[in-house]
Amino acid sequence: MKLYSSPGACSTADHIVLQWTGGEFEVELVSRERRQSPEYLAINPAGAVPALRHGDYVLTQNAAILGYIADTWPQARLAGDGSARERAEANRWLAFVNSDLHPAFKPIFGPARYLADEIHHDAVKAQARKNVRVQFERANAQLEGRQWLAGFRSYADPYLYITLRWADSCGIDLTGLDNLASFKQRMDADPGVQAALRAEGLG
Repeated sequence: MKLYSSPGACSTADHIVLQWTGGEFEVELVSRERRQSPEYLAINPAGAVPALRHGDYVLTQNAAILGYIADTWPQARLAGDGSARERAEANRWLAFVNSDLHPAFKPIFGPARYLADEIHHDAVKAQARKNVRVQFERANAQLEGRQWLAGFRSYADPYLYITLRWADSCGIDLTGLDNLASFKQRMDADPGVQAALRAEGLG
C-alpha cells in the first residue's frame, strides 16, 4: 500500500492512521508543483492529495481513503468495535472534519477564489477565522469528558489534529478551548503521530 502525501496537508492524517495500523506501507511525498505533473495527474486527475495505491487499485478522496485503511486493518479498530453504531460515530466525526471544518479554512488559504479584488482579502480571511473558530467550538464540546472525537480512537482524530496544526499557522483564536488543547497535546506526544511528522519533515 502506498500513500501519496504532501507535508502538512490533510493527507498527513492518512499517514498517521497508517502508522496506527501497525501495517506495512510506504509514503511518497509530493510537492504542490509535482501534483500538477502529468505523472501525478494520471494517479489523481484532481491534482490533489491524498491518493492511495493498493496493488492495481487507486483511491482518491480523503474520507474514502481513511475508511479503506481502517477496513484493510480492522484489528486496529479505527472504525470502532465492528458495530454499526461505532462505525457511524467514526464516520459522523470524520464527516464533520472533512465537510465542515476543513472547508472553513479555504477562504484563508485562497481568498482570491471567493473575491478577486485583493482589497477584500483581509476581510475574507478575518471572517473565515471566525467561522473556523465556530467549528472548533463544536469539536471542543464533543471532547468534553472524552479523549477522542468518537469516544474511541478513530480515523477522525488525526484529521482533526492536522486542522489544529493549520490553526496554529493561520492565527485562529482557540482561547478557552481547553479540551482541544489537551487533545492536541496528547496527539503531539503520540508515537505514531511523531513518526508520521518526522517522515514528512514536520517534526
